[in-house]
Amino acid sequence: MKIILFDDKSWRTLRPLTLTRPVSELRVGILTIREKWEKRLGDKVAYLTKDYLQEKYPLSVEDDNLLINASVCPNPRLLGEIGGLQPGEMLLQGDCVIALRVDKREVAAFDPAGLPGLVRKEFTGEFNRVEYPYHVFSLNGQELEIDFKLLTEGRKSAPLDSGVRVYGKYPVFVEEGAVVRGAVINTEGGPVYIGKDAEIMEGVLVRGPLAMCEHAVLTMAAKVYGPTTLGPYCKCGGEVNNVVLLAYSNKAHDGFLGNSVLGEWCNIGAGTNNSNLKNTYVEVKLWDYETRRFRKTGLQFCGLIMGDHAKLGISTMINTGTVIGVGANVYGAEFPRNFIPSFAWGGACGFTEHMMPQFIATAEAVMKRRNKVFDDVDRRIIEHVFADPDR
Repeated sequence: MKIILFDDKSWRTLRPLTLTRPVSELRVGILTIREKWEKRLGDKVAYLTKDYLQEKYPLSVEDDNLLINASVCPNPRLLGEIGGLQPGEMLLQGDCVIALRVDKREVAAFDPAGLPGLVRKEFTGEFNRVEYPYHVFSLNGQELEIDFKLLTEGRKSAPLDSGVRVYGKYPVFVEEGAVVRGAVINTEGGPVYIGKDAEIMEGVLVRGPLAMCEHAVLTMAAKVYGPTTLGPYCKCGGEVNNVVLLAYSNKAHDGFLGNSVLGEWCNIGAGTNNSNLKNTYVEVKLWDYETRRFRKTGLQFCGLIMGDHAKLGISTMINTGTVIGVGANVYGAEFPRNFIPSFAWGGACGFTEHMMPQFIATAEAVMKRRNKVFDDVDRRIIEHVFADPDR
């Protein structure tokens, strides 16, 4: 039976984070949604996503296929009911199609709203679902604890250096190759996971929960409030509170970042700060790509959502509830507007377009520093986003 993670309407509402990836490649907790399902089900998955993403995230189909909603995070009860689906059955909760078991012909005709003729089974339990960008950081604490248990249960942590002070009731788990020296770690709020070859430099102060994926770095004297996740090869410093960096992104210097999500290959310059709370303490609104207007989040704390390859210059001021698209380059001491489209170049005084040749040259240079290649597949995805009028 082939396992396929499909994108539903949440792909559209999760932009700009999903402009360059399927929903299942979002990281919530320690793992991406795809990794959660693969570890739970013990098998690699395929993707059913937008056509222009399918080359990088391929679809493979067999005679018997289990389709799972990519915005849904697994839990034991959900796994049990999905595992019990028979061919021709579909699991739903309200208007959300959670999973369905279909043949090759039905995959070709698939509509995320469901397929006629299937036996409908209602799921009455609870589960975490990522439908909007702010769900990534607001669900991060719950998912981090779930992933921590999944990854560490029955295993022994590598030892911590004797100069590290640890307080609190939750555990610290250190993977092989990680380096932690001269730090203070408080786990009263949740566990701390330090991935393979990650590094916490001297003078860092941590309040869990925290997840550092492989090769992530916390720079000297960083102050970290959880729940925070640093994806693979991310570098972080200054003060952060409840942030998620997907992978290969840097906020290495002083400055505050709170209640925020950064895509891949982002960079935040020294002294840059974001606001995560309005002076009036009212509910934060966030740009919604689907409706083309600002949407209430239900949150009092909401900071920055930043698409892949976006950059912030030194000492840039970012307002509460700001959305910055893919490939944007923002700078200047004044607050820019709180929705900046993909490939915008400028700041509070105005924007021009970040042209494709300059963008590609920068992306190639940035990725080369991490021994990665900006290849033709990546280029075609970026060119599609550049040409999209809704970018």
